[in-house]
Amino acid sequence: MKTFWIVVSAVCGVTAVVFVVWDDYDKMFIAATLGAVAWFLSYRAQLTRAQLTTDETDQDEEEDQL
Repeated sequence: MKTFWIVVSAVCGVTAVVFVVWDDYDKMFIAATLGAVAWFLSYRAQLTRAQLTTDETDQDEEEDQL
């Protein structure tokens, strides 16, 4: 899922640059905002995956101690 959001973020970034070249700043702002949101979602997916990995290792350690 992280890769999907990074691709969406990159596409929105390129689209924002195109809108700047065309002097359409309203659409540029929308595209850049959507790109930033997609980047944050990719970061959130990365943190969620890291948290799940940490939780699994913690559970494995607790089971080993029993």
